Amino acid sequence: MRDNNEMPGHLARRFQQIAVAVFLAEVEQAGFDLTPVQYAALAAIKMNPGIDQVTLAGLIAYDRTTITGVVDRLVQKGLLVRHASPRDRRARELQITEAGKRTLRAITPAVEAAQRLMLRGLNEKEGAELMRLMRKAIAAGNELSRAPLREAELR
Repeated sequence: MRDNNEMPGHLARRFQQIAVAVFLAEVEQAGFDLTPVQYAALAAIKMNPGIDQVTLAGLIAYDRTTITGVVDRLVQKGLLVRHASPRDRRARELQITEAGKRTLRAITPAVEAAQRLMLRGLNEKEGAELMRLMRKAIAAGNELSRAPLREAELR
């Protein structure tokens, strides 16, 4: 039997635990109440105004059924609004509010600090190499995920 520290799945899970803890600590210290998924959703909607929830889920590699709760919380916080789609009565388009835009601008330094902290044991070259290798591994296993990224997001 192999040591857990020799298994990529275990190491990926540990890095995810660290990444979430660091993100939440930095964001909370800056005075915000957003999870990493809420931040990713808000940023994706800002860059793609009017997208629907299914498209959003694909953009951030999140499960289509649970994205509703993420969007609900962002709407409750006043950071997003939903509108009926003029193209599809069943779909709801998502728009970031002015409060959402202000939040993204204000939270950016904390998010960037969190990213640096996640890689603090690596020098710049090692950090870039880790990022390259993670992107490569994710691209190779993307279709195995329950929430695969769209092809364009893999680059």
